[in-house]
Amino acid sequence: MQTIDPILVSVIDNRFSSICNEIGQTMLRTSRSPIFSEARDFVSAIFDRQGRLIAQKDYIPVLSGAAPFALKAIASHFEGQIYPGDIYVLNDPYRGNNHPPDVTVVKPIFIKDQLVFWTMAKGHHADVGGGGVVGYNPQATDAWTDAIRIPPVKLYEGGVKQQDVWDLILINVHIPFLVEGDLNCQIGACTVGERSLIALTKKYGIEVLEIAINEIFQAYENKLRAEIKKIPNGTYSAERLIDHDGIDVDRMVKVHLTLTVENEHIKFDYSASDNQVKGFINSPYPNTVSATLISLFTTIENKVKINEGSLRPIIIIAPEGSLLNPREPAPTTACTVLTCEAIVEAGWFALSQAVPNLSQAAWYRWAAPASGGLNPRTGRLFGDIHFMSKGGGGATLGFDGWDHMGSLCTLGGLRSPDPELHELINPYLTLNYELLPDYAGPGQWRGGNGMHYKWEVLAEKVTFAMFGSGVREETAPFGLMGGKGAPYTSQYLIKNNGEKVWLDVNRFVHCEKGDIIELLSSGGGGFGDPLKRPQKLVLEDVLNEVVSVSAAQEQYGVCIEPVSMTIDQEETIRLRGR
Repeated sequence: MQTIDPILVSVIDNRFSSICNEIGQTMLRTSRSPIFSEARDFVSAIFDRQGRLIAQKDYIPVLSGAAPFALKAIASHFEGQIYPGDIYVLNDPYRGNNHPPDVTVVKPIFIKDQLVFWTMAKGHHADVGGGGVVGYNPQATDAWTDAIRIPPVKLYEGGVKQQDVWDLILINVHIPFLVEGDLNCQIGACTVGERSLIALTKKYGIEVLEIAINEIFQAYENKLRAEIKKIPNGTYSAERLIDHDGIDVDRMVKVHLTLTVENEHIKFDYSASDNQVKGFINSPYPNTVSATLISLFTTIENKVKINEGSLRPIIIIAPEGSLLNPREPAPTTACTVLTCEAIVEAGWFALSQAVPNLSQAAWYRWAAPASGGLNPRTGRLFGDIHFMSKGGGGATLGFDGWDHMGSLCTLGGLRSPDPELHELINPYLTLNYELLPDYAGPGQWRGGNGMHYKWEVLAEKVTFAMFGSGVREETAPFGLMGGKGAPYTSQYLIKNNGEKVWLDVNRFVHCEKGDIIELLSSGGGGFGDPLKRPQKLVLEDVLNEVVSVSAAQEQYGVCIEPVSMTIDQEETIRLRGR
């Protein structure tokens, strides 16, 4: 097989990555919805003409691993009918997508009537119809009450806008001006990627690029195999729970993993997980794959890009009809968060038995509502997700968890909006937005801190979809290697008459003007024995008001004099010698 200069292969590899970044930045700068422009809840990708994943920019990791499934569904559906100027859209979770709110837009790239590449822009839309809020319906019992289902269809054919398709989509959503704007931003992003890929092809030629792509795939396959070989051979198991599915609220739902490592191969087997459920937490196979990749690629010692090559050594088994590979038409909207978290935690916990020093404790689980209603300032419907409630990340060997990082399905990629901008766009008044003391899991390296987020409703009627997990002791973030878990999340409604009510997850809450929502988001789990944490770091945490004086003594064995804020060495030695 013909080869080319390895330095040129590296240059081309990096150029593909930078083009993915261009696609993502175009979405960021041209979108209408704050879910795109502020939170960056999207992903961009490039594929070769065969539909093989070359590169991606995983702003939100849980979206990226599923991207190849969507591309293959579109290419297969339109085989023999793919033309220059076509643009495709898809959101159906049973046609290669994660869940309905993540709308996938794809453009085939041609040079002289020859298909050479595909570009993809995929992101979470502010509305996808159905009976929910911003696409989240905790009471959904099938795919139709989840959201509008868009199979592979053409938004443009041969450069001509298919207005009937646009009309059909926009009449089935609650906030069409946002959806239309974000579809156009995705189309523009794919076109920016097209322009750069054509320039790259003209510079090097398609033959050179195809050789480079194959060598890129082989290089990353070799890299991942080398990383897997560092994991001791064996079979490891783990089990994690989800609070409930929104329908059977008294039943926790199980994700069970049997992980097998054999030389340079790794297998994730979820056969012992629960069967598919009635509620909206079922995870289509592409989403299960995506979540599994998060657990593996965040544990290996050296960074490896996810592409066609690095996926080859991985086997993922999820029986049809199970929670992690449901049969149509089970509802799926919450799978990218709730079920993803349980999958990743199971992977981390199983891998911690094999490579504890490369593993990390659990992160905060998502418990942040979506909300919508009529904005009295604009007279328009609005829809948003309260990303500011993000909790803390888990600790790992040598490092504390990051504060206010959010759910592990986003790995910190989901950004919180500026509170003032959030108030400008939505009818809310932020009352508290601060780190929570004593909400991080204690450890030699402590978890990241959780958040206290509290806001008042300024509109007459607002509906909240309180989707999430981690509000029970059984689903709180775990610690590792002697580190302790973090407290579970708590959420409350404070009515305008002063009554305070605890709120469960996966339910609707209907609020009136003057009502207040309060979230106490958990931190991350700790790593290592808390009694081994350096005293100066414990004191620093107390001075920064993220660990209380009492917790310093009870959890870390460090006695701090509350007036002088100095360490009582004699008492500390006694406490740590217990």
